[in-house]
Amino acid sequence: MKDGRTHLAHKAEHAVDMDTGAVLAVTLQGADRGDTATLDETLCEAGMAVAEQVGREAELRPHEAPKVNVAGIEETVTDKGYHSGAVVKRMKAYGVRSYIPEKKQKGRRNWAGKAEEQQAVYANRRRVRGEYGKSLLRRRGELVERSFAHCYETGAMRRCHLRGQENIWKRQLIHVGAFNLSLILRQLLGAGTPREWKNRFGRLVLTLYLLFTCRMNQKRFCRSRISASVAKCFVRSRSRLRRPTCRKSATCTPGC
Repeated sequence: MKDGRTHLAHKAEHAVDMDTGAVLAVTLQGADRGDTATLDETLCEAGMAVAEQVGREAELRPHEAPKVNVAGIEETVTDKGYHSGAVVKRMKAYGVRSYIPEKKQKGRRNWAGKAEEQQAVYANRRRVRGEYGKSLLRRRGELVERSFAHCYETGAMRRCHLRGQENIWKRQLIHVGAFNLSLILRQLLGAGTPREWKNRFGRLVLTLYLLFTCRMNQKRFCRSRISASVAKCFVRSRSRLRRPTCRKSATCTPGC
């Protein structure tokens, strides 16, 4: 820490699907490792998860079109902390299109003896500056940060009182599984969290109460109108029965 203290820290990485927002893989490394050194491990875990899902769909629904990309991971989008010439070169060797923003550098880079790395860096720069690359970066900030907020802010995983990296990783998998489950519940029920489900239930009860009260008021209004019309008819009939007859028929006017 800046004040001289030492904290035991770990670094978590999420591989998130850009279409659904589901977390494909989660890895846990030591905090002393840089982002450029841990990207390959996270990408490998995500690729294995996608391959497993493709095989599962082939077994369960062999005659239907797969809902998972059969080609596996084709694009990777990260923040600028993962950018380096070696990383972009490895992504190109893996057959994965990279969308990694570059850090601001002073002066010009020396590409002597680095022709392949130069081509990979320039191709990545061109993709990032395009409209499609900008839309992917905006979507990355929305989806990836959402999973981090669910696990580490709402789920209170910023601090963990467990011993051993494996135990922390198991606890992390539980949080990520709950996050993916919330996405499924949101698709089925419209509410992905218990709090939202409680709010939806409260809204349902309030809506039913308002409909019931409106129906009752409408019935009361109809009854009041019917009773008022009946009372008017009764008063008119009584007035007609009690109306005196004119005895002076010779001198009687039409107004009598």
